[in-house]
Amino acid sequence: MPSHPDGRAVGYRATHTLPLRTELKRQFKRRRTHLALGFLALLPVILAIAFAIGGSDSSGSGGVDLIELGTTGGVNFTVFCLFMSVGFLLIVVVALFFGDSVASEASWSSLRYLLAIPVPRSRLLQQKAIVSAALSALAILILFGVALTLGTALYGTGPLVTPFGDSLGYGEAVGRLLVALAFIAVNLTWVAGLALLLSVLTDAPLGAVGGTVMVSILVQILDQITALGHWRDYLPGHFSFAWTRLLAPTVDWHDIVVGSFSALAYAAVFGLLAWQRFAVKDITS
Repeated sequence: MPSHPDGRAVGYRATHTLPLRTELKRQFKRRRTHLALGFLALLPVILAIAFAIGGSDSSGSGGVDLIELGTTGGVNFTVFCLFMSVGFLLIVVVALFFGDSVASEASWSSLRYLLAIPVPRSRLLQQKAIVSAALSALAILILFGVALTLGTALYGTGPLVTPFGDSLGYGEAVGRLLVALAFIAVNLTWVAGLALLLSVLTDAPLGAVGGTVMVSILVQILDQITALGHWRDYLPGHFSFAWTRLLAPTVDWHDIVVGSFSALAYAAVFGLLAWQRFAVKDITS
């Protein structure tokens, strides 16, 4: 076979290996992708059924909470679905897509064959991360789209009403929620970075996914310890619910900006560590 003086085969281009379309097609065919996306699409339906069966019970207190407001309009129902998902469910989904990315190839004994094509290690990690990010973004959009569509069909196009009595028109509220989705996606980048790091450290996908989820739970527990004071601000995910600031008539951008910077900083550190480890890792599987 003809080759260049440096040993490369004629026609070989490192940038042409493992195309995004090919990797995305592979991941879309996997059952875990179907289950993750399907469950997020099903969640609003489950919540709507729960509301229909349970009815409304506001006799317990004189105030109005987020659950009672969930059936006052499509945007309120969407806010409720997001609020119920951000703290755990979306973390699990992002951890699944990123933590399974490299570790699954190792567990299938296909990683060394990909590298022998050869796919440069940095490109393999890059393509895996991009596809995982695309699937994670799709999961968030599916949750939002189904919740808004179903909520609007069931509860109408009434204004967004918060427990504090503030309200926003339907159109403006949908626009605010789209910005909130962008923040939620950015805030989850630290989860993605950690899951990717654990994915290159282990050959067990369950270990990478489970390890990421366990760390997120530990972080949330520490975040509830008020004795830590301002030190909690340095915890990844401390500002995970800052997106609710976008639902007020006047937006307070401080926590949103700080939370975005914090998540991206953690993601950059975890991503760099993942790249450094994968670059020198002895691939035996």
